[in-house]
Amino acid sequence: MGLMSRVRAVDLPILQSRRYFLGGAAALSAAALLSGCASLLTPAAAAAFPKVVINPQPIPDGPISLAAVTLSAVNSGSIDPGFAGLSYEKSSLCESLFSGSNSDLIGLFQRLGPSILRVGGNSVDQSIWTPNGHGATAGQIAPSDVASLAAFVKAAGWQCIYGVNLGSAATGATTPALAAAEVAYAAEQFGSSLIGIEIGNECDGYGAPGSYFAGAWSLSAFQALWGQFRTAILAQTPGISITGPASGSNVATWTIPFGESVTRSGISQLSQHYYRGDGLASTATAANLLVPDPNLVHSLSLLNAGAQSIGVPYRLSECNSYYDGGAPGVSDSPASALWVLDFLFSCAQGGASGVNFHGGGLCSYTPITNQSSSVLGVRPEYLGILLFNLAGQGALYKTQVSAGDLNVTAYAINNQAGGMSLVVINKDATQNLQLTVELPQTANTASLVALTQLAAKDASTTTGAASMAIQGGTVAANGDFNPSAAFNLDASNSQLTCYVPVFSAILVQIT
Repeated sequence: MGLMSRVRAVDLPILQSRRYFLGGAAALSAAALLSGCASLLTPAAAAAFPKVVINPQPIPDGPISLAAVTLSAVNSGSIDPGFAGLSYEKSSLCESLFSGSNSDLIGLFQRLGPSILRVGGNSVDQSIWTPNGHGATAGQIAPSDVASLAAFVKAAGWQCIYGVNLGSAATGATTPALAAAEVAYAAEQFGSSLIGIEIGNECDGYGAPGSYFAGAWSLSAFQALWGQFRTAILAQTPGISITGPASGSNVATWTIPFGESVTRSGISQLSQHYYRGDGLASTATAANLLVPDPNLVHSLSLLNAGAQSIGVPYRLSECNSYYDGGAPGVSDSPASALWVLDFLFSCAQGGASGVNFHGGGLCSYTPITNQSSSVLGVRPEYLGILLFNLAGQGALYKTQVSAGDLNVTAYAINNQAGGMSLVVINKDATQNLQLTVELPQTANTASLVALTQLAAKDASTTTGAASMAIQGGTVAANGDFNPSAAFNLDASNSQLTCYVPVFSAILVQIT
């Protein structure tokens, strides 16, 4: 391992960058000079010199506790491309939010890298296909609305799961024929960017007083009606992928039996929604958000087994922290950025093919805020998703954390592109970590970027985009991102050391 390999500057990779930042040119020049000097020394003399690291990580202020993470080359799941996607209400099509000319929103989607946009939500069952409609009209979905969405998805380099109305069949406002006509038009506009059709939304909630089919609803009734819509859709658009059932909860009593009934011949993907809890409940706190969620682990286990039994993948096609728009001061706080990392990695370990974070407008849990077609900015959760995507895709390595009673988690990826990525999340509000990392193989280089608070404030109350940053850089409303250069770490054979600041997450990339 030569001196050059120890001091080579490593730049932070930016997915789908619209503005690349170049860091480390001076460091590379210094490395060349240092390497030249070292070559004049005997091996014994060169070994006596201290190791030189260009742009080392600074020691954080405040108390520091010792911690350790051990990585082992044992598979514990995988992360595929498009794992972390977004979800929006179908009513957003009437706001002209999605169009090929909304460069700000396109920039923010591109910043996250290619993924999947799901369009559905409660408003899908309130949106009627209107083939002669003028567009941008509440309660209607016109051809121009679909064309604008398709243009946006293509411009962003994403793909789409498209929801159609099922609930309004209770009054006859929609029919299998209307849904089939809408899907046929969408397939024409999207082309290969359309990867799935979702029929209805959280249909396990129909039948309740005031809801669709009140007092006359069951799983068998749903399957019969859903089957009529599916048959009509495939008759007009043969080969289109159908997903389902998009349940709101009831994994064991609704989602799994549905999958067993329709089998892989009926759906290409099993879908489920998941939220930690009610955003209006007293338990919707940052502290609760950041502790392990046993219900998530249990639900993922059931979904994984159910999907495997019929030979299809499963996806959480709608999810976020707390439902009812989130918990103000919690779902939009720095805690959400750390929560989303744990959530994403937990879903990957649980066998999910991906997730879609619901949002839009000004609700507390939305990763991106907007008013109608105007993008206002990003929330901390967006930065957590971005850091996850920067870590890359590939098989997950098993990790073991030793941090006493501190709330610390760690995840490692054997990257498809080469090397490894390590994400460590320190959810303690007072203790920085001095971390020792034991690797399963020898490392040549290691670089680190950190997701941190910009001000030392209470993590449960500090909100807004400016409250979190990745390597000192925030993401602008148009997707521009200008972080500082990554810190370089000294990787000694199969061990490295670094710091994890208070209430932060770090991404270490290792080659």
